[in-house]
Amino acid sequence: MSKNGKRVAWVTGGGSGIGEAGAEALAADGWTVVVSGRRKDALDTVVARIIGAGGAAEAIALDVSNAAEAQKAADQIVAKHGRIDLLVNNAGINLPKRSWKDMELEGWDKLVQVNLNGVLYCMRAVLPTMRKQQDGAIINVSSWAGRHVSKMPGPAYTTTKHAVLALTHSFNMDECVNGLRACCLMPGEVATPILKLRPVVPSEEEQAKMLQSEDLGRTIAFIASMPPRVCINELLISPTHNRGFIQTPNNRD
Repeated sequence: MSKNGKRVAWVTGGGSGIGEAGAEALAADGWTVVVSGRRKDALDTVVARIIGAGGAAEAIALDVSNAAEAQKAADQIVAKHGRIDLLVNNAGINLPKRSWKDMELEGWDKLVQVNLNGVLYCMRAVLPTMRKQQDGAIINVSSWAGRHVSKMPGPAYTTTKHAVLALTHSFNMDECVNGLRACCLMPGEVATPILKLRPVVPSEEEQAKMLQSEDLGRTIAFIASMPPRVCINELLISPTHNRGFIQTPNNRD
């Protein structure tokens, strides 16, 4: 944190779902929040809501799978605010064609580019600033699938989310000496728009039992509130009604 108490957070995938909720929760805690994503209109809506609630927020449209865009965004934040205290790597995707029988290489490459490379690009982009500050935190939003292999998310999604967990621990091993820390946040099913891409979309009743975006928003704000001496290396969170533990026709495939 800077001497004047200003804290600056960059939230990728901030236009909806977990990213949106995380940005709102951080802003409510007094953070200056920069939300990024591919849809400028969605970002502007989030920013307007945060500002309307008395918070500080702005938007940067970018595709995290483009390393140059990620670096440009980080540089833009530092140029304006002088620092980056928190990166929430939330941008991520999945595809309907996700099983071995219908997986396409184009889909595999797209998931790797966004879910894994995009995380690395943003981490790398903020690293020089955080090292200079000798302070900084990163929250990498992975998935329950990053800890537990199952059929439903598909091989590409599961593999990238496992890789994000490994990437997070690797970061902590190297950068703890610089006062930096990263947390791999691994949520189970969350009722967000990405569910619409599933081969079988969960019913409203099923989604009501899942984690909600605001649950993850509060979790992100909690992790971010820890003092610099604390590193929450990973956090595994799920709905109490965990469909991975309960066999139903809709979650076997």
